[in-house]
Amino acid sequence: MFYTVAPMSKTAFLFPGQGSQFAGMGKTLAAAFPSARRILDEADQALGFSLSTLCFEGPEEALKLTENTQPAILAVSTAASAVLAEHGIHPDYVAGHSLGEYSALVAAGSLRFADALRLVRNRGRYMQEAVPVGTGAMAAILKLPADRLEEILQQAAQGEVVTAANLNSPDQVVIAGHAGAVARAVELAKAAGAKRAIPLPVSAPFHCPLMKPAQERLKADLDAVRFEDLRVPLVNNWQAREIRTGAEARQGLYHQVPNPVRWVDTIRYLIAQGVDRFIEVGPGSVLTGLLRNIEPGARGFKFGEAADLDALR
Repeated sequence: MFYTVAPMSKTAFLFPGQGSQFAGMGKTLAAAFPSARRILDEADQALGFSLSTLCFEGPEEALKLTENTQPAILAVSTAASAVLAEHGIHPDYVAGHSLGEYSALVAAGSLRFADALRLVRNRGRYMQEAVPVGTGAMAAILKLPADRLEEILQQAAQGEVVTAANLNSPDQVVIAGHAGAVARAVELAKAAGAKRAIPLPVSAPFHCPLMKPAQERLKADLDAVRFEDLRVPLVNNWQAREIRTGAEARQGLYHQVPNPVRWVDTIRYLIAQGVDRFIEVGPGSVLTGLLRNIEPGARGFKFGEAADLDALR
C-alpha cells in the first residue's frame, strides 16, 4: 500500500487493546492526578461496581474476564488521556488496537465516556457468548515468510474457519477461528519456516467470522448511542482509513468485530501523514513494541504510569 508523504511533524495517540491489562494499572495515575481519579470514579458510577478497585488490585482472574477487561482498559486509557490533555499534550491523530478504537473515539470527542464503557462491557460479553468455550482459538505466528500466510490458512481450514485476526507487524500475525483449524495452521506455519507459532490463552476467537453473532448483537447498542464528528481524525481498524464523522465511527466499530485489525497499515498511514511521535496511552507497552518492529526509526513513548510524564515533557 502506498501513501502520499506529508513532511510536517505530528503526534498520534495509540490506545491499547485486550491483553495489555494487569492488576495495578491506573493506580499511580489516580494517586498523582485528580483528573485521572475523576475518570475512574465516573467509570465506577456508570457501571455500578468498583471497576477502579479491580484495576488497582485485581484479582487477575477477574480482570481477565473479557467483559471486565474491556471497560477496565478503556477506563485507564481515558484517564491517561485526560492527564495528557491537562498537561497540554494533544494528538493530531488517534488510533486504537481493537478495543482501543473506543478509547480513541472518546479522546477524539466522538463518543461519551459513559456510553463507551457500557458499549465495551456488552461487546466483551457478546464476544464471549458468540462461540462456545473450547470451540474457537487464536495463535500468534512470528516471522512467517509473508507469501505463505494465505496458502497456510486455506490448507488448514478443511471446512472450518481460520483467518488473519491481527496484522500486528511485519513479523507478527495473529490468526483466529475454529480450534482444530487454528491448530493445523500452527503446525503448517512451523513447517513453512515460522520462527514461532504459539497458541494464545484467550477466551474466544476475536476478529474472525465466528464473531458475526456478536457483531449483530452489538449493532443495536451502537445504533442507540450518539456519535459526534471527531475533533481529530482517527485511523480505523477495519480499513486502516482516516475518518472524521460520527457515522464513520459507528460503522467502523460495527465492522471491526469479525474483521482483522490492520495495524501495520494503520501505522504506515500515520507515518505517511507526517506523524513522527507516537504515544501509547493506557496500560502496558504492547503497541510501542509493535511500532519499533513496523518502523524502527519512529519515536515511541508510553503513558500509563505517573512517572511516564517526565519522558514526554
